[in-house]
Amino acid sequence: MLRGIKLLDDRVANPAYGLLLVTGLSMLFVNSIPLTTRWILSALILYAVLLVVAFFVYTPTLRRQIALVESTGATSPEYLAAASRGRVVGIFLAVVVLAIVFLMVVKPAI
Repeated sequence: MLRGIKLLDDRVANPAYGLLLVTGLSMLFVNSIPLTTRWILSALILYAVLLVVAFFVYTPTLRRQIALVESTGATSPEYLAAASRGRVVGIFLAVVVLAIVFLMVVKPAI
């Protein structure tokens, strides 16, 4: 199951995040909306945080989980610790994504 999650993360989710950035920036430039608009700038900062945490924390944690489950089993303390870390990081990433969606939909005057 972890290998399936990793495959979806690598082949579907990550390219979709890249496409999302390209299409979003394209819409800004076509409509002449400045990047310095506060809700856009806030969303871009959150997007950068999302990318850094996803690539440098979540992906290595997922790799470690796969290696640990294969070597020590799904009940080992090391695997359970890695799974717990992956869950916490995943929840954090979901909250960041929801904040970005909120900013894109509501466009608050921050």
